[in-house]
This record gives sequence, structure tokens and C-alpha cells, in this order.
Amino acid sequence: MTRSKPGILARYAGALVAASLLSITGAALATDQAKQRQEGRDVKQDAKQDARTGKAACKTADDKSNAECRQDKRDTKQQGREDKRDVKH
Repeated sequence: MTRSKPGILARYAGALVAASLLSITGAALATDQAKQRQEGRDVKQDAKQDARTGKAACKTADDKSNAECRQDKRDTKQQGREDKRDVKH
């Protein structure tokens, strides 16, 4: 029994189309995840810069002790980490 070539070609064409659609969907998902990671990094970097600025302002104002200024900086950075998690998820 011999298989006809059009039948075999139709199967291969169908498999090729299915594989192409799956790869395009995977690429779109990866791009979306990359955007989320970048947004999360941006949020975290902004929080770090805010913490540096806040600590410098705290030290020059002499309103708090150095330990209190450090704690404020830690709190600001921790809030940035939490904000990053909110962006990613």
C-alpha cells in the first residue's frame, strides 16, 4: 500500500502550522515577562535612589540620629522591594 503524497504533505503542513503558532505564543509570553521584570527593576532602582536621597537629607537636617536615618533608608528600600513584587505579580 502506497501513501499518497498530498496526504503526507497535508499532515506535515498542519504540524508545521501548529508548531509555528506555539512558538509565536511562547515568544509573546517571554516578551511580557521581560517587560514585567524591567518594570520591577525600575521600581526597585527608584526606591534605592529615594533611600539615598532621604538618608542624605536626614543627615543634613540633624533631626534624627544616624541610626534612625539608617533605619529610614532600610524601610524605604524594603518598601521598594514590596512595590517590585506588586509589579511582577
